[in-house]
Formats: sequence, structure tokens, C-alpha cells
Amino acid sequence: MGGGNRLLAALPRADLALLSPHLQKVSLEQDAVVVRSGDRREHVYFPHSGAISFMLDMPNGATIATAVIGREGALGALSVLGPSRSSVTAVVRVGGTASQISVSRFHAAYMASSAIRDVVQAHTGWILSQLQHVAACNGLHPVEARLARWLLELHDRTEGPIMSVTQETLSQLLGVRRTTVTQMVAKLRAVGAIRSDRRGLIEIDRARLEEATCECYRIMRRETDRIVPDEAVTPRLHFPSAADLTVDDRFE
Repeated sequence: MGGGNRLLAALPRADLALLSPHLQKVSLEQDAVVVRSGDRREHVYFPHSGAISFMLDMPNGATIATAVIGREGALGALSVLGPSRSSVTAVVRVGGTASQISVSRFHAAYMASSAIRDVVQAHTGWILSQLQHVAACNGLHPVEARLARWLLELHDRTEGPIMSVTQETLSQLLGVRRTTVTQMVAKLRAVGAIRSDRRGLIEIDRARLEEATCECYRIMRRETDRIVPDEAVTPRLHFPSAADLTVDDRFE
């Protein structure tokens, strides 16, 4: 069951065998809440496809995305650090599938396997790197560039050329009003970076959308491939350095 998820695929066969009997394949339905802020973590999820965003919920009801994971990551892996409640709400943005394992089973395998500990360490480094870049991007770059980055991040984890993403979802990811999203979507459409319809279907022109985004997208994608290699070898922990630093008529 480890073929689709890059963290599971990185494990030697003997170490993966500590997890395999306890992994259960589950569906990730679009817009489903996998865990809510304040909930006790019950399971660890290793996505094989799709995308899950980590949402920070503010007291006034506003939300903003702090990270997104797909087959290169895991949800709940840091539960090995001890019993705790989730600090974020995890929402499926692109439907897919995942392997699920209970926190207790995963913790037992983690304690028994240095390779699994290495994978968790690499994953922790990747999450920290993503959090740092998203925070910097939110503070330094305009909404249009950040919208382009999120669309590229989601498209990277989408099978096929067309995504289903509503303006309400984009508003939640960006932490801005829907009216702002409407204006930014119109700008991206005007330069040919995206085509969209009223049902929330979006098709992107990758070359033009990459021109519209900031350097953060390229840096973050490079860091993902460096920290969590897409190959069957145990990933090593790395930290980013400054040096690293066809369409139909439905679309308008």
C-alpha cells in the first residue's frame, strides 16, 4: 500500500512491514474535514492522491491556509511526539485516497524502526520549511501572486487538467474576502492564466500561471523534492538555506 505515498515508498520493505498490516485504505472526499482544531488525533493519514490543507482558525471566524500536503506528506505524523490535540483544521481540497493507521499503531512502529523515525524527521523538516515560506509569502507578496501559487499547489496534486475549486475555498485558503478573490480571478483570466466557469471548474495554463505567481512556488516545490525525494530511498533531513533561496466551450 506504500506505492503512492512518497514517505511510505521511502521505507525499506522490512520497516514498511511494521505498518502494512495496520494500514487501511480510505477515501478523501473533497471538502471533508479530516480533523478539527482542538480534536485529539486518532489516526495518521498517508495520502496517495489528492490534497489536504492545514487551516488556521481565528477567533473572529476567519481562516487561512498554513500548508498543503499530498502524496509527499502525512497528516498526524507528529503525534509520535506525545498525546496532543490538533492545532489546525485539516480539510480535503482535492479528493483522493489515503492509507490510514491508528496513532497507537504508528507510534509502536516508530519506536521500533529507525527508518520510520528518519521519515518522520524528514517530514517534520519539510512541514517547517513550508510553514516558513507560506508565512513569508503572506507577508511579502500581493494576493494575486499568492492565489496563483495556491492554484499551482493544488494543480500539482490533481489528476487531470481541470480542478474543482470554488471561490469560497480560495477565500478560505488566502484569508481574504470573496470579493477580493473575484477580482484576482478576473485578473488571472484576463492574462490567460486560467479559465473558469460558474460551477467552480478551473483549468490553468501552467506557463502563464507560473509567470503570475511569486518565486515562493518554485522554491517550495524544489524544497519538497529535496527534503522528501520522489524515489524509494530513505529521505534525509534537510533544511532550506538562503542559497536555495484541450479546453471546451464551458470555460470562459
